[in-house]
Amino acid sequence: MAFSEEYDFSILRNEVERFVIQELGRRLDELSDPSICLCQDCILDMAALALNTIRPLYRVSLLGTMYASAMGEGEGRYQEEVRLMVDQAIAKVHASPSHD
Repeated sequence: MAFSEEYDFSILRNEVERFVIQELGRRLDELSDPSICLCQDCILDMAALALNTIRPLYRVSLLGTMYASAMGEGEGRYQEEVRLMVDQAIAKVHASPSHD
């Protein structure tokens, strides 16, 4: 039996994905810049770029979800990092989209 079949890895989640997607939506709404491409490729590139630069926040339990939610909400240092990285990802993809 393979290692990954012995354990339930489906409960292992990176909560930062949720934070980045929410923040990306907020920032794009706030910017409302028609020159920013909102195609699937560009949006996913923005999310991936931001996620690759932010410290992950994995959880495997309800308590972990509550802890991660507390870190990702409000005006804390972690949330500021998410905002900054999302803004940088938007700017980078806008300046150099991966499509024609």
